[in-house]
Amino acid sequence: MAIWILCLCGIGCLSGFLLFRKNVLKVSQELDLNKVTLSVIIPARNEAGNLPQLLHALKIQTLEPYEIIVVDDFSEDDTQAIAESYGATVIANPSLPEGWTGKNWAVWNGYLQCSGNLIAFLDADIKLAPRALETLVKVRHQAGGVISVVPFHFTVKWVERLALIFNFLGVFAFTSPFEKNNPQKGLYGSCILTTREDYETIQGHASIRSEMLDDLNLGAAFVRAGIGVTNFLGSGLVSFRMYPEGMKSQIQGFGKGAVLGTSKLRGGTIALVAVWVIGLIVSDSFFLFIPTSWGLPLFIGYLMYMLQLFYFIKYVGVFGVIMPVLHVLSTLFFIVVMLYSAYQVVFLGHVSWKGRKVKVGSRRAQ
Repeated sequence: MAIWILCLCGIGCLSGFLLFRKNVLKVSQELDLNKVTLSVIIPARNEAGNLPQLLHALKIQTLEPYEIIVVDDFSEDDTQAIAESYGATVIANPSLPEGWTGKNWAVWNGYLQCSGNLIAFLDADIKLAPRALETLVKVRHQAGGVISVVPFHFTVKWVERLALIFNFLGVFAFTSPFEKNNPQKGLYGSCILTTREDYETIQGHASIRSEMLDDLNLGAAFVRAGIGVTNFLGSGLVSFRMYPEGMKSQIQGFGKGAVLGTSKLRGGTIALVAVWVIGLIVSDSFFLFIPTSWGLPLFIGYLMYMLQLFYFIKYVGVFGVIMPVLHVLSTLFFIVVMLYSAYQVVFLGHVSWKGRKVKVGSRRAQ
């Protein structure tokens, strides 16, 4: 039995190495930036706490944005005043029409007011290094098509670090080699860069107006139009702090797409992720079998996963030392959120996010 346990944990760790690709933002060719007009669109709903850092970062970029548009999505805080104080153009989002989901509608209205030949869609909690926009523009030029970035995740509170496993799984989903030619290939919605021409070719967010998983479905729309989709890791350039409000926002945030998001992945990716998760859960059961003959092989498996987490973590986020060592805590959090997500989708028929209840019909928002 000890051999089987070690083999299972070993195969699980191997699956992680097969899923992970160090696809960071690197520039290998120059571009005349004088011809670039970059419109930055930021959908914002009660983002007074996040906007100052992002808007300040946009002001000190080595590539100055042509325009910065903040779409105020019925905020109840000082979102509008803060955006205006930084010189951004603020658009009051019109009432949500039938058949649209909130973020899609906000982003679409931002696009209708922009005029750049490149468009960057940024979430309000994004943090940018001074050369981030310049690098993004150059990387998009050499990659072609549309690009998105999985931001490096900075954590502050210990409860935020419970998202360790979710962050790794998110990275796996976007770096898996099986996703390279996936016709359902998604984008990471926090940071997307596209040309106006390509965006208009797919009719932008209007083409996915009813979709709750806007970023994943937007990527698939680009692929269907024959436009390449490439995802990168943001380490060193693009980062964020997810759900600083606390446990409730984390559960809602991860729960709104935890189950539905898997429907877009290729079978090979799902299989490897499943093997990785199974091996992880088995290794975490070490604490239940300490006094038994299974204790030692499970402990070895636990150490294998711990070392792998430390190896990858420099590209994923800041989670301290304790959480990778006690990764069983993050595994338990992952299980709870997955069960909660399944409960919302299967039994409630909606997911909750930012004070709204978004209806779902197994895969589509209604």
